[in-house]
Amino acid sequence: MRKILLEIPGLGFRLYGYSTMFFIACAGALFLTAWRAKRERIHPNSVFELAIWLYGGGLIGARLFFVFQHHETFASLGDILRFWRGGMVFYGCIIGGLIGSIIYWYRHPFPFRAMADAVAPSLAFGTAFGRLGCWFNGCCFGSICHMPWGVQFPTGTIPWIHQVYLRQIPPSAEISHPVHPTQLYSAITGFALLAFLSWYFPKRKRDGEVMALLMIFYAMARFAMEAFRDDEGVFFAGMTISQNISVLIFTVGAAFWIWLTTRPKIRHVDVAEPIVSESARGLSLEPMR
Repeated sequence: MRKILLEIPGLGFRLYGYSTMFFIACAGALFLTAWRAKRERIHPNSVFELAIWLYGGGLIGARLFFVFQHHETFASLGDILRFWRGGMVFYGCIIGGLIGSIIYWYRHPFPFRAMADAVAPSLAFGTAFGRLGCWFNGCCFGSICHMPWGVQFPTGTIPWIHQVYLRQIPPSAEISHPVHPTQLYSAITGFALLAFLSWYFPKRKRDGEVMALLMIFYAMARFAMEAFRDDEGVFFAGMTISQNISVLIFTVGAAFWIWLTTRPKIRHVDVAEPIVSESARGLSLEPMR
């Protein structure tokens, strides 16, 4: 882990690994979505305007979800607002982002299923880099690992504090027991989903299929990943809160896929008019001399 990537002595400037990866995740996901949306004849302006609502809702949802799960770790409102130091929950981001997207879509309608497909691979991209941020920060850690690739965290880190609290190590320990690098497991899963969804995207027969596949396969991967994590307790039915949400998202995704099979085999890109840039439109209106 490396919480602080860069520090300038005397200026008090610190570049945190978590916030850096978070920025790359958001900026990269936005670029990929805009690029893909334009190819699918969705105006890029809709993407950038949607991004404000999606990222805003996602940020609020991710932070509130973390505060709800770990409220005992916050002593003041200032602690809650310091999200750049870590403390976000991916499913909270998804729920908040979805709410923000629906609000924007209600006010400014756009081809929702086609846009969802354009966003889906970008969510996988964002997940991968977001989990790299968790690796730098030391959060979202795994349970004790007896395999050769188990990693140990130094004094004062989140896994070390957790193991001291559970009396697995004494407070005098300088390093934690080896744990599963679940952050890296999740990052690899994100990159694998990005590759798979990018491959399937041009093969889809109906808008919405790519998002449905993301919901199904990410939920399966996240449910399995919880078996290697040690930062969440049982919430309901013998499962963690993330596993409960995974079951819900998998069910919705599977139902969405089944519903899509009843729809005509048609995509927005097949019927929409080509996007003409403002400069090209201006040239087309220029009279010939």
